[in-house]
Amino acid sequence: MSGAARRVRGDGVDLAVYEQGAPGRDEAGTGTARPTVLLVHGYPDTHAVWDEVAERLEARFHVVRYDVRGAGASSRPYGRREYGFDRLMADMRAVLDATAPGRRVHLVGHDWGSIQAWEAACTMPERFASFTSISGPCLDHVARWTRRGLTRPTPRNLRRAAGQGARSWYIYFFQTPLLPETLWRAGLARPFARALELGEGVRPRPGHPARTLGRDGAAGVGLYRANMLERLRRPRDRRTDVPTQVIVPTRDPFVSPHLVGGLADRVPNLSLRPIRAGHWVPRSHPDVVARWIAEHATAADGGTLTAAESRALRRARAARDRRPFEGSLVVVTGAGGGIGRATALAFAERGAEVVAADIDPAAAQRTADLAGLVGPAGHAFRVDVADADAMEDFAKSVLHEHGVPEIVVNNAGIGMAGPFLEHSAEDWKRALDVNLWGVIHGSRLFAAQMAEHGQGGHIVNTASAAAFTPSRALPAYATSKAAVLMLTECLRADLAGKGIGVSAICPGVVNTGITRASTFVGTGAEGQEDSRRRAARAYALRGFEPEGVAERIVTAVRRDRALVPVTPEAALGYAGSRLSPRLMRLLARLDIG
Repeated sequence: MSGAARRVRGDGVDLAVYEQGAPGRDEAGTGTARPTVLLVHGYPDTHAVWDEVAERLEARFHVVRYDVRGAGASSRPYGRREYGFDRLMADMRAVLDATAPGRRVHLVGHDWGSIQAWEAACTMPERFASFTSISGPCLDHVARWTRRGLTRPTPRNLRRAAGQGARSWYIYFFQTPLLPETLWRAGLARPFARALELGEGVRPRPGHPARTLGRDGAAGVGLYRANMLERLRRPRDRRTDVPTQVIVPTRDPFVSPHLVGGLADRVPNLSLRPIRAGHWVPRSHPDVVARWIAEHATAADGGTLTAAESRALRRARAARDRRPFEGSLVVVTGAGGGIGRATALAFAERGAEVVAADIDPAAAQRTADLAGLVGPAGHAFRVDVADADAMEDFAKSVLHEHGVPEIVVNNAGIGMAGPFLEHSAEDWKRALDVNLWGVIHGSRLFAAQMAEHGQGGHIVNTASAAAFTPSRALPAYATSKAAVLMLTECLRADLAGKGIGVSAICPGVVNTGITRASTFVGTGAEGQEDSRRRAARAYALRGFEPEGVAERIVTAVRRDRALVPVTPEAALGYAGSRLSPRLMRLLARLDIG
């Protein structure tokens, strides 16, 4: 909660300014002055929209907020001209001079606070060490983005322009005289607060929505009338060299995520941080917003970042030569060979930092070394995915040493074949422990990290075409993989709201080492080796290499695919399971051994 306001004289108005964390020494006692962060609110909010974020920043920063003209405890001047950018910039300069004289500050804006912050970052960049924009684009950039789309009227460009036009309905409404003010004063504040709670999941708290919401809404309409149409009709050439990060809520009902298109041409030092959230993300995700502000500000000041923070900033960098998974942390189990190794290398080639885990530590290290040759340095871990305690330790080690992974590929598995009656209880336990419980452990532990981190992620579970292709020769193996497939479907439904995608990869016959390590039950030692040789020879003749599966895994992550049959026989099996289950049951009786 903010304390008492101090009064600062702006351009003909009195501004209510709130400060937390005095700009003296930080709480760690290092003797260094706290950097100043200026948080600027939007419409129809007050400084209180930043309460939770400010509470999380004040231990490290001198946090300054103010009610902009027309809002909260600040003056409410009358007339359209009183809300033009020239007046807003004069107000901001007055606040900066009063709270951080002679110092560059870290500027953060949300909604209309971000719109005016863009104007500030472009017209007085010498005042700012960094800039964070949330749900409020530069109006001049929006105008140019719209014109660029309309001059290249492809279906996609027209669809995006129309989509943003529909989201902006309220802007047109606010141009009508008297009616918006009348509605605000007549009681629109209460349904607005209710819509905020239902649509954004943001519960009211003391100060937000403000008790002055009706008056704030009526006065703040001037922001739209004074600036919107003029800038959209005659955009200025707005550019800035201030290190800028744009937090992009992908579920914002008012601001399209596509508006960042082409922004890097005008903001060379640009980072983009998408988040699965609605418009009022400072209220719905204050932990994430505060963390990103702190990381961005620390980097701009040349401060020390953890390895995870550095990787996150690299991932956010909007560079033209940026590889698709640059800065991502990818965990792959069963990475000592086959599909696991190919997947680790595919992500490394695309810029990801790879954690290669396998029960064979030498094989895991070899994969990590290979990953380092084509991408960032890899990391090797030995882990038995069937061991719950070992997986707990593994997940904790990854978190503490490297941070929260963006992508986890639960790939470790074993093969097992033979008649059902020849399978012992121990055979069943081993197959389910590795193939099913290994996936459960990996999904549970890393999904929890992703959910707590609040930035989404993706989990890939390697199932098999056997998941939907029954066979008398694969009772334990097919059962375990069918369970993995169903687990994946359940996880996908459960984790979607947290921005975590989940995909099942179902390969058919792939030339990997799994056949040389599979168990063929009901055979002696000699028969075991003979069955392995025959299976390996058949898989080699089939000729589908693990690199093909790895490419499909990468595509599944990029496109958030739910289920991916890999190889023609897998696709046919899946189609058969959907179109003719009876035929699949008949085929299951064939002896494929």
